[in-house]
Amino acid sequence: MTAPAPPPPPAPSPPPGLLQECGLARPQPALTAWPPDAHLALALALALPVWVALGLLVGGRMHAPAGWAAWASFVLVQPLLEELVFRGILQGQALRLTTRQGVARRLGPVTLANLLVSVAFVALHLRAQPLAWALAVIVPSLVLGHLRERMGSAWPAVLVHAIYNAGFGLTAWLVQG
Repeated sequence: MTAPAPPPPPAPSPPPGLLQECGLARPQPALTAWPPDAHLALALALALPVWVALGLLVGGRMHAPAGWAAWASFVLVQPLLEELVFRGILQGQALRLTTRQGVARRLGPVTLANLLVSVAFVALHLRAQPLAWALAVIVPSLVLGHLRERMGSAWPAVLVHAIYNAGFGLTAWLVQG
């Protein structure tokens, strides 16, 4: 009796397409899935205590957008453009360059791609903010990068960034009023 033939090796998965690589694919799970992704829900839930702490500790040094155009830019345009560039294109390409044999290089719990893009994100904020404020975006940036990698799309990062900015702006407006 002869031994059964071993199963054929799995077919190699096709390389990701440009839309996937740039984070423009549909998120998995979908943003409308119920229950929501636990990491997405946690990223949103932890924002509230941060806004309260900022309002109490920083208060008067916060600046709310002035006028509807500034609000639209702060809550819609900036999150969309920043996330499509940073989490979409840059992090997608950084992931491609730092992944070997299907495994992304990591520094502890964070991928090298996420860390590099987050440093670039802080550098962008240095142009318009004092050093301490610019450095403060590193944690939200790492969270947004994690969501991009976890869900395979930049769209969750766009949504969470918009909500973060809206909450920050609302907090600033409330403490000034």
